[in-house]
Amino acid sequence: MNVRLWSVPVKLETRVGQVRLIASAEEASDFLLNHWPTEGGEKHLLARRACVEALAGSIPASLARKAFIEACEESGMHVVP
Repeated sequence: MNVRLWSVPVKLETRVGQVRLIASAEEASDFLLNHWPTEGGEKHLLARRACVEALAGSIPASLARKAFIEACEESGMHVVP
């Protein structure tokens, strides 16, 4: 099993009716760097670091997932349960 994959993908609504599914630290890292819809805040930066660390195997992928969700919520995106 790839330790970078998340056990449960994150489904988020970036704008009304626009939904994205993010399933790994690699996908989250790409989204954080290249597709982030708002100006990044403190949690955005923390999530970027967590994804890089998860990709390097320094932290569990679950911590990167948690940081990514917090960054999404900080920016006003709706995380779909």
